Amino acid sequence: MILVTGGTGLVGAHLLYHLLQEHPKVRATHRKSSDLLSVQTVFLSYTDAPEVLYQRIEWVEANLTDLPALTQAFEGITQVYHCAAFISFNPKHYQALKKANIEGTANVVNLCLHFQVEKLCYVSSIATLGHPVEATAFMDEHSAWNPEDRNSVYAITKYGAEMEVWRSSQEGLKVVIVNPGVILGEGYWNSGSGVIVQRAAKGVHYVTDGGTGFVDVRDVVTIMIGLMKSNIHNEQFVLVAENLSYARLLELFSNAFGKPAPKKKASKMLLMALSTLDGWSSKLFGTKRRLLKATVRSLFTHSNYSSSKIQTALGANFTPIDLTIKRVASAYQKDQS
Repeated sequence: MILVTGGTGLVGAHLLYHLLQEHPKVRATHRKSSDLLSVQTVFLSYTDAPEVLYQRIEWVEANLTDLPALTQAFEGITQVYHCAAFISFNPKHYQALKKANIEGTANVVNLCLHFQVEKLCYVSSIATLGHPVEATAFMDEHSAWNPEDRNSVYAITKYGAEMEVWRSSQEGLKVVIVNPGVILGEGYWNSGSGVIVQRAAKGVHYVTDGGTGFVDVRDVVTIMIGLMKSNIHNEQFVLVAENLSYARLLELFSNAFGKPAPKKKASKMLLMALSTLDGWSSKLFGTKRRLLKATVRSLFTHSNYSSSKIQTALGANFTPIDLTIKRVASAYQKDQS
């Protein structure tokens, strides 16, 4: 049987749908606070009868750091897709990030070794890739991590998780790691890239000068399944369909929602000042941080990525991002109607 950790996340939910096209039953882990119905919402973007597939998921409540519960989830498992992760760029969450992403991944790979799992696919991030000396150069699987860079706490812990996966490969486990760019997909509008969709639907007036790599969630899960079926192991792959400026991304979303494209440029100095005020407000009133300095820096950074390795190794084709955006925008409008 196949196990998917983080089955209620964006990648996990879409992955479950695709796996259930080929397997009668799939096991998935979720945290106690997870919204299981969100998976059916994702399934609705594929089929009008999501409950039929949903009933074939064998859910196991297990936090990555709860070893006894996680151990039960591994009984009879032959392949593992490790999608679960804690995502935050707030330095205050560093210890929680370490526990979930590094310690949690260590638990996953140790159980894979203990239960003699055939193969593991780990979902990492382009955040773990080193930055090239030249700003216009493309980053790929050979871009070495630099601990001296101004890395986010999220990136640090995802890199630490990768080290646990590579360690398990030295102990005999067959592994593949995927490093997706910003993942665009249906079903989760209050987190991740879904927040961009929400804001674009209302209309965005300001843009920043940065840009990064983007990829369709359906391409990510299709490639993951392809890698697990293949003889490829102990390899890492960048998954980016297109490198876009944030201005171009918002223009495409604005067009999809019938809104005017943003034309005003936001000032980095102003956003940094607002981030400082946001920090003080958080300390004084206990409110959640809304604008971190790490976020501001990323909004003004240009990063380009190459996915030539996966295209050569698996013959992978990526969905053009403009088509992804049209589909995702349509799904959002349908959900809000």
